[in-house]
Amino acid sequence: MDVNCGNYLLNYTKSAVQKKKVAEQQIDRALHNLFAVRMRLGLFNGNLQKQVFGNISPNEVCSKMHLALALEAARHGIVLLKNSAKLLPLSKAKTNSLAVIGPNANNAHVLRGNYEGPPCTQVAILQALHGYVENIQYHQGCNAVTCTSAAIVDAVNVAKHADYVVLVMGLDQSQEKEDFDRENLNLPGQQQDLVIAVAKASKKPVVLVILSGGPVDISFAKYDPMIGSILWAGYPGEAGGFALSEVIFGEHNPGGKLPLTWYPQDFVKIPMTDMRMRPNPTSGYPGRTYRFYKGKKVFEFGYGLSYTTYAYEFTSATHNTLLLNQMSTIKPFTNKDLSRYISVAEMGTESCDKVKFSAFLRVENSGEMAGKHPVLLFVRHEKYSNEHPVKQLVGFQSVSLNANETAEINFVISPCEHLSRANEDGLMLIEEGYHYLVVGDKEYPLNVLL
Repeated sequence: MDVNCGNYLLNYTKSAVQKKKVAEQQIDRALHNLFAVRMRLGLFNGNLQKQVFGNISPNEVCSKMHLALALEAARHGIVLLKNSAKLLPLSKAKTNSLAVIGPNANNAHVLRGNYEGPPCTQVAILQALHGYVENIQYHQGCNAVTCTSAAIVDAVNVAKHADYVVLVMGLDQSQEKEDFDRENLNLPGQQQDLVIAVAKASKKPVVLVILSGGPVDISFAKYDPMIGSILWAGYPGEAGGFALSEVIFGEHNPGGKLPLTWYPQDFVKIPMTDMRMRPNPTSGYPGRTYRFYKGKKVFEFGYGLSYTTYAYEFTSATHNTLLLNQMSTIKPFTNKDLSRYISVAEMGTESCDKVKFSAFLRVENSGEMAGKHPVLLFVRHEKYSNEHPVKQLVGFQSVSLNANETAEINFVISPCEHLSRANEDGLMLIEEGYHYLVVGDKEYPLNVLL
């Protein structure tokens, strides 16, 4: 990102350049990017107070527009991970009583996460839910980590008498923040015991809300029939309580997708200092990130449900064959597996721009509720080896559709960027053969000829 918010670059960059560990061109590129942004802000155009951004007052922070933006961001960041038998959304008219249980239910501060400033509003999830149900019984159950058996018994008694139960669990800054690494992927303390006990005692399957910045192994909840719905909200900010209440009661249709892989607890056995991406079957190393990890997942990168359903179809306008061999000046090589490939560096910028093409996708909201839906386009190669990514995200677009409405979207594919992979020397290569464009359960074959 060309930025270091500390003293590391200040102390070591000059030495790294003198020792030829960093090229001067890399420094020049970073300075070009940094100063281009400063110029766009008008920082070199004379009196700053006369520039567009020169007179922003503290009153702007809590303007109506910014409050609305905080709520909109929170809404679209919520991910629906499970919704058995369409438990959610709850009906406001049919919910006479609600039990709200958990250490994060009545904690407005936890919604703000790390790097937070003073909020314009401070409303916990419990308070926001009062806007939908009058009869709410609350029990903390645990603090972030510690539960007593007596507290669990009390929380269970509260849950027994409610029409529905919302459990608000997860992490806070005592478990994860900068310079504070987690050594465990499970819910902290006795939270899991609390969730299981309450779910078992409830009249109907419960709603589980998880607040966390990183992944949590909630496999037990994923497969428990008495846990009907799971929502992950990250740390949704000052408007997070309102946004979660809107989702729970159907005023907003969730469309968020997980931005990271949720690994199981066993993943902590891998040394944190082992930064290899690709798996190694010989040593049992499973790889890292959605691109290379081949172990068990709790939830995968890009996963997220909705209150409606969406269908995809690649249109006939999308290429079936990509003829890179028309560029006669580029000679393909053959690797040890007899696969033909060309170097992206040898193609150059002009040739790379010429071979860009469009992939057209028809998206249909085939359900009964309007929603804003992020469409994620992945690419995978026909070869399935440890050197090739399992799949790679190459683009995403959000589309808002009413029930039974259809839209067509267009992804621009750059073979040099999206169909290439790095070899063991770090060189970007495009291989001959079939690459597959993937959206949801739809795949579109693309034959690359060199």
